[in-house]
Amino acid sequence: MHALSNVEFMLLQMIAEHCQASGYDIMKLVEQRGYKEWANIGTTSIYVGLKKLSDKGWISPETSDEKSGKGPTPTRFALTEVGIRKLRNEILDSLSSTRERDNRFDLGLAALPLIGKEEAVIALRKRLDFLGQASINIRQKYESQGGASLPLNVRALFLHPFSLIESEQAFVSRLIHELLEEASRHGQSY
Repeated sequence: MHALSNVEFMLLQMIAEHCQASGYDIMKLVEQRGYKEWANIGTTSIYVGLKKLSDKGWISPETSDEKSGKGPTPTRFALTEVGIRKLRNEILDSLSSTRERDNRFDLGLAALPLIGKEEAVIALRKRLDFLGQASINIRQKYESQGGASLPLNVRALFLHPFSLIESEQAFVSRLIHELLEEASRHGQSY
């Protein structure tokens, strides 16, 4: 179980990306990026998430002097030092150890600019190891239950995750390759 919900993880990312943000700013970003469709985030979850993050001490409210429109002065939120550490740890964890087709991995990808390329490559290599082990575990279950002699519907329940894992491994390998290429163009080595 993750210490942060996907909504809280997304909120921390958006606040970090913009140094500070209000609930309204975040709602606009959610709409622009299409997060609503795949991350199950709406207006209520944004404000509930901001309250939870504030209560945990990971963000702090800052009343802004900027006022637009007739509404109250917006409260903007900034990450605390503890919040920055929490976000970094969640990014690295989501990149290295989530199952294939987990929205958490997509959230980690969205947050790549918030960590260094070297950290990203290390986390993604751990992901390859994690996916490899998941594939071994599934294959062992598959074989122990009869393997190719299983009825098609049962075999499909094993073959589908194998296919997803293989595809994910290929994607992660390409991503690592691209990160390493970018780093070498900028004179970094790993």
